[in-house]
Amino acid sequence: MKKWLYQYRHACMFLYFLIYLPWFAWLEKTVGHSPDYIIHMKIDDFIPFNEYFIIPYMLWFGFVAFWVVYFFFKDTKEFYQLTCFLFIGMTIFLIVSTLFPNGQQLRPTEFVRDNIFVDMVKYLYSVDTPTNIAPSIHVYNSLCIYLAVQRSGYLKEHMNPRLRYITYITTGVLSLLIVLSTMFLKQHSAFDVITAFIMCGVVYRFIYRHSYQAESQKTEPSIENI
Repeated sequence: MKKWLYQYRHACMFLYFLIYLPWFAWLEKTVGHSPDYIIHMKIDDFIPFNEYFIIPYMLWFGFVAFWVVYFFFKDTKEFYQLTCFLFIGMTIFLIVSTLFPNGQQLRPTEFVRDNIFVDMVKYLYSVDTPTNIAPSIHVYNSLCIYLAVQRSGYLKEHMNPRLRYITYITTGVLSLLIVLSTMFLKQHSAFDVITAFIMCGVVYRFIYRHSYQAESQKTEPSIENI
């Protein structure tokens, strides 16, 4: 048991959810349906509602969980980097939502079609308030997973090249569909997506700064090579 606990001591990173989940639940309860700031961009009016995007939107939960668990067992270093990548952004989201209670008014009140996908969207709307939306965590976490998979040294060393290529493509396509789903389901404004991309770019450089330094040192010519 001691050996197992030592081997998987990085599970302590999951303690973060003892902070995130209560904080998020408190925000959902306090902001409710009366946010102080309504988020809207002109482009939002040109994005049509499409219920079929509920599929990639819901796949997000398994998508993120799968890769976090995968790196937990396969690549401890990448697991630490990925969870820090995720949790820093999620914390920034909580702080923004606390200081600037925000929401949107984009959701349709009537649906043109009546099918199982519309029913799924209705259920989503019933359990998820249109508040605390910026930056979009759906978008941010999807980008984090995509970048972690692309950078993974474990995948490059241990996965068959053809399978690795398929993994890269699949991860990229699903990430893109999840990003689009947040807007086509009217869960998020384009503003939430843009700010999620910006936040991801900033945090990415912070998390992987040592990797950048190592890569730059490899590419810089040394005196011995001149």
